[in-house]
Amino acid sequence: MKKVKIALLGLGNVGTGVCKILNTNKEEIRNRAGYDIEIAKILVRDVNKKRDVNVPEGVITASPEEILDDESIKIVVEVMGGTDPAKDYMIRAMKAKKHVVTANKLAIATLGDELIGTAKEEGVMLKYEASVAGGIPIIDTINESLTANKIKEIVGIINGTTNYILTKMYLENMDFETALKEAQEMGYAEADPTSDVEGYDAVYKLGILTSLAFGTKVDSDLIYREGISNIKSIDIEYAKEFGYVIKLLAIVKEIDNVLELRVHPTMISTRHPLANVNDSFNAVLLKGNAVGDLMLYGRGAGDLPTGSAVVGDIISILKDNMEIKNEVNKIELSAKQINNMENTESQYYIRATVKDVPGVLGEISAILGNNNVSVLSVIQKSKGQEFVTIVFVTHKTLEGNINKSISAIEQLSSVQKIENVIRVENGIK
Repeated sequence: MKKVKIALLGLGNVGTGVCKILNTNKEEIRNRAGYDIEIAKILVRDVNKKRDVNVPEGVITASPEEILDDESIKIVVEVMGGTDPAKDYMIRAMKAKKHVVTANKLAIATLGDELIGTAKEEGVMLKYEASVAGGIPIIDTINESLTANKIKEIVGIINGTTNYILTKMYLENMDFETALKEAQEMGYAEADPTSDVEGYDAVYKLGILTSLAFGTKVDSDLIYREGISNIKSIDIEYAKEFGYVIKLLAIVKEIDNVLELRVHPTMISTRHPLANVNDSFNAVLLKGNAVGDLMLYGRGAGDLPTGSAVVGDIISILKDNMEIKNEVNKIELSAKQINNMENTESQYYIRATVKDVPGVLGEISAILGNNNVSVLSVIQKSKGQEFVTIVFVTHKTLEGNINKSISAIEQLSSVQKIENVIRVENGIK
């Protein structure tokens, strides 16, 4: 049996998962790849740190040169995260004619052009299945299985941390802070959870999916983003009353050659295919003009699910018998217009705190009507207090109409505060 040497840049959560899978499934991997895979070197910051996986003596190193300058190492697996020094190491590896596998969504989303360009110039393979949705093979599905389709829409839960938090809030009546703390204790959320809970992680992943599915370069800064930190227990309860569940969705739609790109909390019907995707699981709904609706579901985070995608990319390279060829960016990228959020359509949930005085409901309804916003449902439960909560759910309307309405409603003397506005989606169209 032929042998191939690989190296890992990083031995954190994902790197540990890669090592475990290569050790545990050695026979299956050998049979499928046609190679014995040897981890020759692993780059770490602290060589003396205790690890959760057994590594042979001499494999751990703090010197990137031991990997990048070693001609016997044919595949470099980048699982460090971040862009510095990860990008530099990946480019140096490719210039040394080494294939690269990465789980780094930030690097691919923000520096993908340079990385893909280097791979093409050097004639090596750059694989990044693990950069989106953990163990779900979404990138290979788009690149291989759906190549006969024109993809029209992608709607997905692609961040396990936020999904875990929202699941706990919905099923166990936790508040946001308690659910976040539990997610951190479970290892789903970082000590600084900003990237996850404020939607940045999902934005990077949506940019990658959009580039592949729609053949266009996407600047992550142009993707509309809202996180979940403003979701309160009261919003969860009202969602239940309306027959909805709240999820952080990543959405891209192409309408008349214009892309609609957004990441935000969304109320969806309990009958929606994504409604029962819970805990740290991810799921992606795709609509192709030939295949119709397709859903992929699986673990979106964790060492073994993400490590599985990384090892799958390693095997994919080996099954091509290490032939020096480029397998990235098969679609020629073109520029596409991105729709302004003001022009997007949705239904909306609006929660306001108002004075309990006669006529307030009529004043708000009049403003909504004047801005072409039709009300589907209204709830006002408490009475006889100085301030009460009123909740509206609208029919589908333009975001711009909602924004104008909110600005006018906030000027009313009877309105203390607009507490929250959440979009409502009833299904993949």
